[in-house]
Amino acid sequence: MRVADRIERKLTDALAPTRLRVIDESHLHAGHAGARPEGETHFRVEITTPAFDGLSRVARQRRVYEVLAEELRGPVHALALQTRTPAEEQPG
Repeated sequence: MRVADRIERKLTDALAPTRLRVIDESHLHAGHAGARPEGETHFRVEITTPAFDGLSRVARQRRVYEVLAEELRGPVHALALQTRTPAEEQPG
C-alpha cells in the first residue's frame, strides 16, 4: 500500500474528517535530507474534523502525529499540516 493511502486510511479511521487531502510533495524535496528516489517521504495534509473542536493548533498537530506515529518513524521524513474544524471551514 502506498504511504499516502496509509496516511489517508489512518486519519479517516481515527478522526472521521469531513475533508481530507493528502498531498505527496516529495518531488519538491529531491536531493534534500530524508528524500528517497522513489518518493513518498514529504507530505502535506489538509484535514478538517469535528475531533479538533476545542483543541489548540498544537494539540491538533499532536493528535495527527499520534495517529501517524508509525509512518513518522519510517518512510515519512516531513509532514506539513493544515488542521481545521468544520466551523473554521464556513465562509464569513
